[in-house]
Order: sequence, then structure tokens, then C-alpha cells
Amino acid sequence: MDSYSIEQTKQSSYEAIINELMTDHGQDILQLVMQYVHNIAVAEDLTQEIFVKCYKALPNFHFNSSIKTWLWRIAINHSKDYLKSWYAKHVEVKTEELFAQVKSGKSVEREVLQNEQDDELAQAVFALPIKYREVIYLCYYEEQSMKEKADVLQLNEITVKTRLRVAKQLLKKRLERE
Repeated sequence: MDSYSIEQTKQSSYEAIINELMTDHGQDILQLVMQYVHNIAVAEDLTQEIFVKCYKALPNFHFNSSIKTWLWRIAINHSKDYLKSWYAKHVEVKTEELFAQVKSGKSVEREVLQNEQDDELAQAVFALPIKYREVIYLCYYEEQSMKEKADVLQLNEITVKTRLRVAKQLLKKRLERE
């Protein structure tokens, strides 16, 4: 087998891994990015960029952690980099209605009340500083274990527990005021 064939085999293997990651975790990454940027169009663009970054970095991945943890780390760092960018700070992007999901089988009154409560909670979560927002997201939306959260955030578990406790307290205070 010549070096060109070996290289082709590696490339097709990397493409298969990325396709599987996109299928298995694409929606989760999009939702994670939404927690940072609060805009679906920007989140979709960033999610695509994240998977391109993963594809380019895959040959250097040494399986020291799970591939999911690695992917989440890239997504978090990319989202934070975007928030630090000139574009994010100086260009206003129209935000779309978040969390607008209509569930069938509910009365209109209940639906309106539930949507208001969901919006209020989402706004309270979005108002938290990023370090608290990310632990809330990983805990309640992704239902990750404490160890998984610590791995993704590259923090020790005690720090994650502390941030989660503080985030809950901040949310409680904010929701009680409203």
C-alpha cells in the first residue's frame, strides 16, 4: 500500500468519525453554543466552525479523554473566543425567540403561562455570568455527572459543585425578584 492510499484511508476514517460526532452530538453542541451567544443563526454558524475545527484537530487527538469531552471543550472555547471577538462586541445580530416550543394537548391559557415561565427561566439563566450559566446548562440540560462537568470545564469537581450552588442561589434571587 503506497503512502497516498494510507493517507486516503486516514482521511476517510476522520470523515467517518466527524460524521458520527455530528450525528450524535450536533444538536447538543448547537444548544451549548446557544447558551453563550443567544442567537440561533450565530450558534448554527459557530457549530459548523466547531466541527471543522474538530476535523482539522482529529489527527492530534490522543484519546486522553473521551472524544465527547474533547468536542465539548472545543465548543466551549470556540464560543468564548467568539464572545471576545470584535464582531461579537460591535455587531448587533437580531435575536430570535428562544425556547418557543408549543406542546400539544394543553389549553391556550396553560400554554401561555408555561411559555412565560420558560421565558422567565431562560432569561434568568442567560443573565448569569458564563461560568455559572455553563454549569447550569451541563447539569440540567445535558444531565451530565459531576465528573463529566468537571472534565468538560477543566475544573475540579469541588469548584463545579460550588459554581452550581452559587448559580442556583443567583437564579433563585433573580426569579424571586421578578
